[in-house]
Amino acid sequence: MIREGYHIALMESDPRPTVGSPLIQFYLGEASDSEGRYLRDIRAWNHARLEGVHDYIQWLFPTRQRSQFNANAPTLGPEEIRAFQADERLSAEVVTSLKQMLAFYGFGYREEAGEPVIEPADDWPDRQEEWFHPSDHNLLRITRILDCLSTLGLSGHAQALLEALETVCAETPGVVGRRTLEFWRDAVHGG
Repeated sequence: MIREGYHIALMESDPRPTVGSPLIQFYLGEASDSEGRYLRDIRAWNHARLEGVHDYIQWLFPTRQRSQFNANAPTLGPEEIRAFQADERLSAEVVTSLKQMLAFYGFGYREEAGEPVIEPADDWPDRQEEWFHPSDHNLLRITRILDCLSTLGLSGHAQALLEALETVCAETPGVVGRRTLEFWRDAVHGG
């Protein structure tokens, strides 16, 4: 159950946020999403389950906007945004969620000089067959992921993902429309 009127206090003696936010509790592994799933449960899913289930992405990559597809998913408020930006554990968990989705999409992740690098992985040709199609719902999921990363202070990760997407879109014209690319760019650059 999602509680309203939550409060997060960052205490000097304890860097861990005092948690009342469902999103923070979920990301700390202390509470489930609205369907009773913990973060660790979703992390154990295979590609077929990630594709077939449609109400988890809003928990993995929350945004400030209410989801049209999952009314039970909470949104990011100022307190959550501050907590994710201030707590390295929360940021690291978001990056782990990103890596899970990148593997689903067929992208690899590495760091070079401390900066994220995202590029098609060896299984890109196989993975793209599963989702890289015009009007596929994963194109909307990617907008959400980019927006979340940018909002939570992971703009380098958002930019790296955008660059990887622009590369594969240029190599396979006609799959992703101009409007979708604009949404992705706006999500990263605050348009």
